[in-house]
Amino acid sequence: MTVQTPVRPPTAGRPGLLHRIAGWAQRHAGPAVGLWVLALVAVTAASMLVGSAYENDNSLPGTESQRVLEVLDQHQPRGTADELQIVLAGDLDEPATKARVDAMLGKVRGLDHVADVADPYAGQGALAEDGRTAYSTVTLDGTGTDPEAVRAIIAEAQNAAQQGLQVELGGDVVRAAAESAGGAAEGAGILAALVILVFLFGSLLAATLPLLTAVFAVGSTLGLLVLASHLFTVPDYTAPVMMLVGLGVGIDYALLIFSRYRSELRHGVERGRAAEIALDTAGRSVLFAGCTVVIALLGLLALGLGSLQGMALGVTLTVLMTMLAAVTLLPALLTLFGRRIERSVLRHAAKARRTPGEGWRKLAGLVQRRPWTPLLLGVTALVVLCLPALDLRLGFADAGTDDPAKTSRKAYDLLAQGFGPGVNGPLIVVTEGDRAAADALNRKLATHDGIAAVTPPLPSPDGVVSTMLVFPTSAPQDEATNRLVGTLRESTLPSVAAETKATYLVGGSTAAAVDFADAVSSRLPIFVLVVVGLSALLLLAVFRSVLIPLKAALLNLLSIGAALGVITLVFQHGWFGAQPGPIEAFVPVMIFAIVFGLSMDYEVFLISRIHEEWRRTGDPLQAVREGLANTGSVITAAAAIMIVVFGAFLLSPDRMLQQFGLGLATAVLVDALLIRCVVVPAVLRLLGRHAWWLPRRLDRILPTIALERSEN
Repeated sequence: MTVQTPVRPPTAGRPGLLHRIAGWAQRHAGPAVGLWVLALVAVTAASMLVGSAYENDNSLPGTESQRVLEVLDQHQPRGTADELQIVLAGDLDEPATKARVDAMLGKVRGLDHVADVADPYAGQGALAEDGRTAYSTVTLDGTGTDPEAVRAIIAEAQNAAQQGLQVELGGDVVRAAAESAGGAAEGAGILAALVILVFLFGSLLAATLPLLTAVFAVGSTLGLLVLASHLFTVPDYTAPVMMLVGLGVGIDYALLIFSRYRSELRHGVERGRAAEIALDTAGRSVLFAGCTVVIALLGLLALGLGSLQGMALGVTLTVLMTMLAAVTLLPALLTLFGRRIERSVLRHAAKARRTPGEGWRKLAGLVQRRPWTPLLLGVTALVVLCLPALDLRLGFADAGTDDPAKTSRKAYDLLAQGFGPGVNGPLIVVTEGDRAAADALNRKLATHDGIAAVTPPLPSPDGVVSTMLVFPTSAPQDEATNRLVGTLRESTLPSVAAETKATYLVGGSTAAAVDFADAVSSRLPIFVLVVVGLSALLLLAVFRSVLIPLKAALLNLLSIGAALGVITLVFQHGWFGAQPGPIEAFVPVMIFAIVFGLSMDYEVFLISRIHEEWRRTGDPLQAVREGLANTGSVITAAAAIMIVVFGAFLLSPDRMLQQFGLGLATAVLVDALLIRCVVVPAVLRLLGRHAWWLPRRLDRILPTIALERSEN
């Protein structure tokens, strides 16, 4: 076997592309900053001028629920207008109450964007059997959902509420209007990040530079995303996810380069040279780490799901822009404000009472003395956090997971009480055959276990297909409803089809959630293989080691499992007051892609510094101690910033963003504190020199990718 020889190679003769780009930004600092300002203003103005064209591609090619949509579009075209429900509860038979309801519905008919308002007293099935619950369906005009118009409908309808009459509103447009009012998640995250940076650097100016770099990168990307939505299918939830990732990654990358620059200044290196060293070391690590994030995100393309592909492309663009800002805008800012930063750094260093990194050296030494104990404790803790993820159940959030104080949740509960829980998510069963075949299935379903009611078959205008609504006895998000979908598809419908020779299909939003979960589960192995395999190959080429990539892949998978375990406990089982329900179907794969990439960031930042010390000294124990001493505070500070930025999205009213925020914050916390600062030093202590083992034959064929530029 071959163990990498610790030699410092001579400096390459010709500067690389990174060196030339960053060098230009340093020599022309003013124009470089001006170009970024111009780019931000230009894309922002252009995006405001043309507006967004976000489109949610919820198609699931090859699934039964998608086939239902295609059949209905062909034989029974549906309108594109949105609908909402005005749900009424109380003494609805009282003449005074009925008059008040009629007056309210008349006012709603006169509001903007309202095309039709159904009469709950005249509509079939719109009044519950007990006469105390009813609903009116409001159809919008199809010109696009205006949140302000929906809020006006909500306000007008609820004005009719009085003693003996409760008025609540439900439907996706109502939930969207409430969420579009938004929170201050981004602002809270930025403010918290600024506080941490000021505490770390002891200077407001120094703290502002990484933050400013991230804001420019994210702001420019947001404008580009709006423009790209006219060329590609980009879902409307891409922008908040992009900001979530962009702020965390952008501050993180700029911080790591700036911290190396600050470290060189503290060692007496001249400002310009300090910037060069920072970019030739931390800058290269940033670019490599960013590439691993991009690989992980583009791995989502292997899933073949349209909604995820659009989001993956949007977040990938964000990461690329943060990388560009870190190696162009930040060097220019360091040149413009270098003298003031240097004075601040030296003044702060003079006041320091101990050697930088001394505490991390002691921690590394403590771990190295008894490596098995922290290793076993750390891995056990990770496994325990991963265990709840084995019970993870995928689905799509509906009003049943909203805050009980929201009108959409109250409407959901009133409908469930008056008409049964299945009314909030009926299944759509389509018959491709004659009326006799539809009637045969209708009779079978009317007595089927788990079904509360079935509507009579409704033939299409051309008479080719018939449609019936099936109302389960359980709520849309209940596991029992998922089992009912499986039973209908696998046994009930095939048995009837064998007799009638017709084709039966089950669709609807609940069935689509089941299909989406199945599609993700079936394609997940390919996705994981692509992401883990390509990232491991990159680490293999960079660190010239077989064991380092294997260790990184296993530990990264554990941090992802821990994140999924925590969101399962909180959002699926309802810990800490969260509304229990399934995990959003695409959240786990997005968390996997983003967390795997971010985990590789910390792996690269820590291992590259350890590798640098190993090549310099040849002592594996000292290399780990010095590597952790030089990166420990930076990694924890970067992690703290990511945690507060991601954690701030728990303030968002959107359940999906809450799950993203908690999952990413948990993964970063576990990765930065437990894995990088405890488990990795223990593993490297046990591996010793063998950590850098590489077979000679593999060494000869691997390309050389250097993260450190060494001097003579």
